[in-house]
Amino acid sequence: MKLFKIIQITFILLITLASCSKEPLSNGIEDYSIDETLAKQSDIQFAQEIFSLINEHRASNGLNILTMGTDFSCAYAIEHTNYMIELNEVNHHNFGIRSAALKSKGANQVGENVAYGYNTAGAVVNAWLNSPSHRNNIEGNYTHLGHGIKKSDKNNQYYFTQLFYQIQ
Repeated sequence: MKLFKIIQITFILLITLASCSKEPLSNGIEDYSIDETLAKQSDIQFAQEIFSLINEHRASNGLNILTMGTDFSCAYAIEHTNYMIELNEVNHHNFGIRSAALKSKGANQVGENVAYGYNTAGAVVNAWLNSPSHRNNIEGNYTHLGHGIKKSDKNNQYYFTQLFYQIQ
């Protein structure tokens, strides 16, 4: 019975850690410079399709339309996408750095969605909308959305990072 409880607690912790991130952990880094040309690595057409679907959903729910993220936010998103591709796993590792970087540029709050393995914008957006934590980010009080979308040469799968942020 004790082993079952340990497995159950471990499972709950894993689910909690794997859920979509909203706020960072502090890491003490103060220089958030990044090569903004990294943003060009993102699949722009795929990003535009996702961006349109997210805004259509937001508009249908009476929410403000998001503005496409800056090269700065997209560079951070694609950097994380590249990291996930390298590890061949979806994660929110170092979200605190991405959040702090956007806050250093004036963001008040930051959220992140990640995914992999979807081949169409409709499929990945539908998956996010069917997940309460992802949906909360999509419908959150944000003004901007940065994307990092790239297909892995290793497994021929797309990996996605979305950075939602609010600038007032």
